[in-house]
Amino acid sequence: MADPEVAALREMLAQRPKVTDIAERRRGMDGYAQLFPTAGDIAVAKVSANGVPAEWTSAPGADTRRAVLYLHGGGYVFGSLDSHRHLASEIARDVGGRTLALHYRLAPESPFPAPVEDSVAGYRYLLAQGIQPTNIALAGDSAGGGLVVAALVAIRDSGLAQPSCGWCISPWVDMEAIGGTMTSNASRDPTVQKDAILEIARQYLGSADPRSPLAAPIYADLRGIAPLYIQVGSVETLLDDSTRLASVAGAADVPLTLEVWPEMLHVWHLFHPRLSAGRRAITAGARYMRAAMDARSA
Repeated sequence: MADPEVAALREMLAQRPKVTDIAERRRGMDGYAQLFPTAGDIAVAKVSANGVPAEWTSAPGADTRRAVLYLHGGGYVFGSLDSHRHLASEIARDVGGRTLALHYRLAPESPFPAPVEDSVAGYRYLLAQGIQPTNIALAGDSAGGGLVVAALVAIRDSGLAQPSCGWCISPWVDMEAIGGTMTSNASRDPTVQKDAILEIARQYLGSADPRSPLAAPIYADLRGIAPLYIQVGSVETLLDDSTRLASVAGAADVPLTLEVWPEMLHVWHLFHPRLSAGRRAITAGARYMRAAMDARSA
């Protein structure tokens, strides 16, 4: 049976104006802060994470020894602390710790590899706060989901200890948009289409090779990175990004869990105030991260 909440969400998305100007698109995405206000019991604290603008969010009773480094989506061109605060803060609530969300540098002003560099800087900041790697998880959606994997590779290559795990929500890991579902799911996905993906990829990459391992981590050597939890919706054009990522990670002996959620749209978690499946997905991700932290800390 079709989920009526998904139908209502599709109707809402269909009414959004089509905007191509970068500044307007950024303002539109930041509007999620007004559309989905952060819960009143959430504490928010702005910080500089080794020069990267960031903010802590936490619910009452948070265990300050545990942290989730959150990397927002938006194609490396859009998105901010404002656009994803309502999601990052609920992840903090469900994991029982704190979330440090990063406002990494955006393209085209700061193209690849700036977001990767900023993510590693954010991880170093958490370590400098005395938080053990076993009590840190990385999480992100869309471009941020791909950035989770790239950051894990960069953390490994920097000689730093891996965090407990990485949670990839509808990850974007293919800069060339060559996955089969980019075409087969085009009529079903109301948010992500091939032409738009290729355009923001050009803005992010600049002069870089679209198969650069830290830009498109399906081409990276993933051996030795932390376990991955991948969630993706069945109607997404980016569905194959997740299945291909799982295949590459599995072949590299990375422990992983891949979940394909029926009917779900790209990063349905963002709509959790109106979509109960979004709340369930957040709870599932937090459960996975808590278990990974417990296992590494045992």
